[in-house]
Amino acid sequence: MTDDMNHPKTDAPGNAEKPVDQWVTGDEAMTGAQASYLQTLSEEAGETFDPNLTKAEASKQIDALQEKTGRGA
Repeated sequence: MTDDMNHPKTDAPGNAEKPVDQWVTGDEAMTGAQASYLQTLSEEAGETFDPNLTKAEASKQIDALQEKTGRGA
């Protein structure tokens, strides 16, 4: 069994810690989970849902709508 502390990815930041603008796949279409949650948040906030956002754009929009709706942590 290998020691996880010596694994090269142990020190790498996860996507939750990496700025959205630095995501390698940030320009891909948003995921199904993002779309579903974003649609729910948009309805609660009285905002228009845009199904054509990228992963990065959707993440930023989710953050903004979480704050607006009070769902954010």
